Amino acid sequence: MNALIFGVTGQDGAYLAKLLLDKGYRVYGTSRDVVGSLRRNPKALGIDDDIHYLTVDITDYKSVLTALKHSAPNEVYNLAGQSSVGISYELPFETIRSFTLGVLNIMEGIRFLGLDSRLFNASSGECFGETKDAPAIETTGFAPKSPYAVAKASAYWSVINYRQAYNMYACSGILFSHESVLRNPNFVSKKIVAAACRISKGLENSLTLGNLNIKRDWGWAPEFVEAMWLMLQQESAKDFVIATGAAYTLEDFVRLSFEVLNLDYRKYLKVSDQFVRPNDVTCSTGLPALAQSELGWKATSTLPNVVEKMVRAELANL
Repeated sequence: MNALIFGVTGQDGAYLAKLLLDKGYRVYGTSRDVVGSLRRNPKALGIDDDIHYLTVDITDYKSVLTALKHSAPNEVYNLAGQSSVGISYELPFETIRSFTLGVLNIMEGIRFLGLDSRLFNASSGECFGETKDAPAIETTGFAPKSPYAVAKASAYWSVINYRQAYNMYACSGILFSHESVLRNPNFVSKKIVAAACRISKGLENSLTLGNLNIKRDWGWAPEFVEAMWLMLQQESAKDFVIATGAAYTLEDFVRLSFEVLNLDYRKYLKVSDQFVRPNDVTCSTGLPALAQSELGWKATSTLPNVVEKMVRAELANL
């Protein structure tokens, strides 16, 4: 079995590559630049030498087409694109372009080459916007509140269009927040964990954040990539919400991080409007009941487990 992962050097891409390699797949992976520090995640998991790397610009059709033709994949995973909600406000054009053109290029490439490839597309729980009244399920309407969410929503509907129009096995996993020890430093989760560890060692004095009351559904990335794989093993393509079903505030994340280190977070935490997003979602949580019943998938790690694993790993790396 051949698998092609667009965005293999990211957090999810690296964990997915490891999962597929362990299952005996031949894994091809793409990145805009497959040399140097961008490969640190596969290297950290000890799989860098096992991935067949391809340099690809996801927004360039010819580039994508060449990768598809070279790898002849049975399964394609689209995990590429500008992945930060916060940065999407600063780079809206790049964000929207990477997600909308990216998945379109992949599907057109599969169609043009006549490949019998199954496609997984990474969508996002951010597409739902506010989920205050009840956790989102697959039939909940979208109400995106950021350039990132707008782009993900557009890509989601493109996948449905190709599935219906061309009978393509193409599906989207509507992924809620998921973390790991490989998380990029520009994410608030990594910022919190790193600051807590550095404070515990006397290397920093404080941590400054924005709105502490936002609620998110935080899961564990290695578990989420299992759901991605399972979605491509079904008889027919279907979209699924992938989440833990448990919501925690950002302040909970901070408190749990400092508790692992036996510290009182209130002594070190500061709040600044500088880190408040222009149009942030106050509560985002999903209900993965369909994934549990049809895929047999259920998250086993919720925020307390996630935070402890991240903090222990960060301490070891200091």
